[in-house]
Amino acid sequence: MGGKGTSSRGRCAQSASQEKSSALFRWLLLFFCLMPIAAQQTRAQYNVDRLIMIGRSALYYEDYVLSIQYFNQAITAKPFLYEPWFFRGVAKYYLDDYVGAESDCTEAISRNPYITGMYELRGLCRIRQKKYDDAISDYDMSIKYNPTSRGLWYNRVLCRIENKDYDRANADLDTMMTRWSDYSKIYSLKAEVCLQQKDTLGGAQYLDKSLEKDPYDGETWMVRAMISLSRKQWRDADEQLSKAIHLKPNTVGNYVNRALARYNINNIRGAMADYDKAIEIDPNNFLAHYNRGQLRVQVGDDNRAITDFDFIIQHEPKNFMAIFNRALLLDRTGDLRGAIRDYTTVINQFPNFWTGLHYRAQCYRRLGMTARAEQDEFRIFQAQNNKHFGIQQRWSASKTREVRKQSEIDMDKYNQMVVADEQTVEHEYSSEYRGKVQNRKTDDELMPMFVLAFGQAANGIRSYTAFDPELEKINTLKKSDDNLYLVCNRGSLTEEQSNRYFALIDKLCDDIAASTDINLVRPLLMKRAAAYLQTQNLDDAINDFTTYISSDSTSAMAFWQRAVCQSMMNDFNASQGIDVKLKTARTLDDFNQAARLNPNSAFILYDRANFYASRKDYAHAIDDYTEALRIDPNLAEAYYNRGIVRQLSGNTNGGIADLSKAGELGLFDAYSVIRKYRK
Repeated sequence: MGGKGTSSRGRCAQSASQEKSSALFRWLLLFFCLMPIAAQQTRAQYNVDRLIMIGRSALYYEDYVLSIQYFNQAITAKPFLYEPWFFRGVAKYYLDDYVGAESDCTEAISRNPYITGMYELRGLCRIRQKKYDDAISDYDMSIKYNPTSRGLWYNRVLCRIENKDYDRANADLDTMMTRWSDYSKIYSLKAEVCLQQKDTLGGAQYLDKSLEKDPYDGETWMVRAMISLSRKQWRDADEQLSKAIHLKPNTVGNYVNRALARYNINNIRGAMADYDKAIEIDPNNFLAHYNRGQLRVQVGDDNRAITDFDFIIQHEPKNFMAIFNRALLLDRTGDLRGAIRDYTTVINQFPNFWTGLHYRAQCYRRLGMTARAEQDEFRIFQAQNNKHFGIQQRWSASKTREVRKQSEIDMDKYNQMVVADEQTVEHEYSSEYRGKVQNRKTDDELMPMFVLAFGQAANGIRSYTAFDPELEKINTLKKSDDNLYLVCNRGSLTEEQSNRYFALIDKLCDDIAASTDINLVRPLLMKRAAAYLQTQNLDDAINDFTTYISSDSTSAMAFWQRAVCQSMMNDFNASQGIDVKLKTARTLDDFNQAARLNPNSAFILYDRANFYASRKDYAHAIDDYTEALRIDPNLAEAYYNRGIVRQLSGNTNGGIADLSKAGELGLFDAYSVIRKYRK
């Protein structure tokens, strides 16, 4: 009996030992799975290829400051590589740091002088700094390595025109016409060179040829309008500029020039509207403010004319034309002392401007300052008797239609409209870098997916806290200040925010390595994955979500957010020409699994709908948005996106109705999209 009992206890002890060993083995297996990931941050400084790839991903998602930090690490680790220098230059270019971008491109070129794109980007940076000779030398090198690139030839011609080197510009254009005879912009540039050389007839012929090739080129219509303006063919100029504005609605010069044409055909209302639009696009535009002020004077809108001249004088304190015009307006509106102040400023600069003396004398008399009025009147009498100064001419109706150059200072022309010293066309340089990436957002762009982040974010002026029970449980398991939230508008990170995330990742790596309880490790893994996601380190984020799933296959959050990360990676990889069909199928599997595990989550369905929409599978996208709205009728982002997808599917009325509801719920950007669709 005793032996059997001892044997039984031994078997129990052995069984318990085996269970402990098995548990220990499972824990060690999980620990060793985690170790490579925990050590990743330490090895990242040496894994330069990954740093560059993460930096490029951040660049793709417009996190310019964050991408610069990754490229900085790559440069520190391997300064002899050209790629991190070049891509850091790209990020700086998009941040308008043209000096820094040029310097980085120079460093990249010194390490590998055979990459055409680096010369092209440095050329663009130099153009922004008006260093046209240096830009031309860059395009010379680019063309040497890539002589068949039409855009490089086009940009070099533009630089030559800026330098007024018309002979070489013509030579380049002749070569281009031989190689690319159907390219309409060549003929419009040829026309512009003809105009600069005073060959109006030749310019008109080349413009007609350009419009024959491409009647939808806004720049060509602009140049055609310049010829009409120079010939005072106002109605033709109005029609041509209207076509240019239709094709290039954000070019300020088109509105200013059309306003002048409309003014000369007595379309005062249209001219005023054009000046208003020009100032809306460019609030600091001198010509628009000055001429709108003159126009307001003519229609008797004195008080608002004063505000225009106030603006001019604030920016150009010695603009005596504007000062005198403001003096007349202050005189007319009863501010006599203000008028005297402005008249005096002009008279001190032009002592023999007796029109100003006459008006100041009138102000003095109205204020009862007779002695000062008589002094001014005596000076006028002397001036009238001195033939050297002549007598002030009277203004006829035709005289008021004349214009003066912007830099021309002739007080006899104080009430004339102003035109630019030189009529120029605003060109767009041909490049894949043309314009800022952050300005490329279109009205058809969807609201982004909901992702994990630290800290709540306001969506426009609408505050919204997305609730998920699993996320709430994760935050409860590990009480700390760095709780996780679901946000829909993750913005670009500042340098300070990036550093805070990197420090948080380091801390979480240490905590994971030190922990011996899997239940405590899981929330740490989720948080580290979220931090990786926020810093565009999508590979490591996916690894952490995968590890989380291996320890808890019932986590909808882990499947869902892994799908989000993989979807972002797919978009980036597709932009690099990588086949992502297999990864796309796996992404959909993760979304489907998350939806099965948590069928009542409107946010999972919303994100899956975004995934479908990105693949142009609009029917499934609309179904998921509709189901998400059934679960949460206040999910404005779902209304917004469903509205856009319905519009893309051809259901304009349904799309507008959804966008209207999104605007009602606080996404006020929806109203601008509605205006576009209604037009």
